[in-house]
Amino acid sequence: MELLLLPFRWIYRGLVWFANSPRTLIMSYLLMIVVAGVLYSHAERKSAADSVWWAVVTASTVGYGDISPSTTEGRVLAALLISTMVLLVIPLITAHFASRLIVDDDAFEHDEQEELKADVRRMRALIEELAARQGIEVPEPERREPLNAPGSAAPLWERSARSGRRRRRW
Repeated sequence: MELLLLPFRWIYRGLVWFANSPRTLIMSYLLMIVVAGVLYSHAERKSAADSVWWAVVTASTVGYGDISPSTTEGRVLAALLISTMVLLVIPLITAHFASRLIVDDDAFEHDEQEELKADVRRMRALIEELAARQGIEVPEPERREPLNAPGSAAPLWERSARSGRRRRRW
């Protein structure tokens, strides 16, 4: 079963790499337009300029209708170009830009999280040392899952509100 899933994992990793590189997205779009234009010009016996114009109009799904395929090869090419653009390239471009807009500037970086954990451990050790000097027993902290954990008892809409937000440092 693992062997059967291997090609899908490669495809997934390739798509993730592809989607995270704006340069690759733009270059692949341009390459797709040029290749589709060349193939269209051979299939339909049209000029290079008309073929590239057809590829741009078809890939953008505008479809003016001024140039349309009349051969079977041209129609298959049009179907492949439209399907690839609508199902793969445009969603990847949209996802890339959406992910850039959704970045949380207030989120802690990994190093900041590790620093906070170390600070809490040092404070806990100091409290235990001070309590031992005073003869006070410090209770063990209760173990609980993070507030934003998927299995948290609180509903999703309450988890994000309870987790709090860090103030921005200027």
